[in-house]
Amino acid sequence: MAAEAGKPYIQDELVTVGESRIHGMGLFAASDIQAGTELGRCRAKKARKEGPHVLWLSEDKQVKVVCDLRYINHHRHPNVVCYDDLTVVALRDIEAGEELFHHYGDEWEQG
Repeated sequence: MAAEAGKPYIQDELVTVGESRIHGMGLFAASDIQAGTELGRCRAKKARKEGPHVLWLSEDKQVKVVCDLRYINHHRHPNVVCYDDLTVVALRDIEAGEELFHHYGDEWEQG
């Protein structure tokens, strides 16, 4: 599924929300996903302060993710990446049922 320029979307057939063993809720592969697969583009709104589901795109620009992609938890060994245009892409082959992880940054402390 290709997104229209700048429009958010999620490939719903590829992901599902469930309880995470890492933290609260998580996003999981609903089927096998090949490396390089674009899982979607985050739907987001401007954020004025730090909080849950807020991504820092730069030192002075942050957005709050308001779609299911917000459930991607942090891990030092990520299997997906969220690019500056808010596109989420698989970094490696991911098996069905595997939780999706993004590396939030070296300053992020995992609880």
